[in-house]
Amino acid sequence: MYVRDDRPFGGLDPPAALFQFSPDRLGEHSERHLDGFSGVLQADAFAGFNRLYDPTRPLGPLVEAACWAHARCRFFVLADVTAKARGRLPVLGPLALAAVERIDAIFVVEREINSLEAAARLVIRRERLAPCVTELETWMRAERTRLSRHADVAKAMDYMLKCWPAFERVIHDGRICLTSNAAERALRGIALGGKAWLFAGSVPGGERAAVMYTLIQTARLNGVDLQAWLADVLARINKHPARDLDALLPWNWQQPAATQLVADAA
Repeated sequence: MYVRDDRPFGGLDPPAALFQFSPDRLGEHSERHLDGFSGVLQADAFAGFNRLYDPTRPLGPLVEAACWAHARCRFFVLADVTAKARGRLPVLGPLALAAVERIDAIFVVEREINSLEAAARLVIRRERLAPCVTELETWMRAERTRLSRHADVAKAMDYMLKCWPAFERVIHDGRICLTSNAAERALRGIALGGKAWLFAGSVPGGERAAVMYTLIQTARLNGVDLQAWLADVLARINKHPARDLDALLPWNWQQPAATQLVADAA
């Protein structure tokens, strides 16, 4: 699934989610989904995206931006003091804890500039974020040379270092977020209910489910009363002029006065 949310850098375009169904995780599906798209793709290090960053891509390579939350999570699991106390971790990793502290310092700065315009974010990032990012890289590369490649913390470091340009891209473009959490939040409902609905039944069933998820998550991203929006749109859409369908999109939709009164009374 894909999410566009420009609000963190003061963008004016409304947020939107797009779910696509595919029967497997082959990279050809994301290539088809993003055919015709150019720009920044922020995601985890899923190998299926690699061809999208290939310079030989017909429209040119997408700009890869890595997710700092995914990277932090790998260290956090190893440094989780609470889990260690419960006996779930054999060793509390001091290097993992040090990495989490350094990454958290980056997030502190980022929270302060959330919703500023891209140009303003970029100025502050270059002034305050860039030194933290550089120090983290220098520290990780130095520590990595002392570790076995089989060490868990080494694997967490390699996850970042192998695609470091994608991680440091945030200090070169004020539009890019530190994380892909907007997409992760949109996927949360599917992840939580995965064991309750393991199968879509068929490919057409999966495609219809993707359409419904797209509508629901886009409405949520825009702060729309989901039940009221769906009820109103489904009741009106058959007679609604095709040339004016944009009026029914979540970011344009106006809740009917009668529905608003009922909602307020409830």
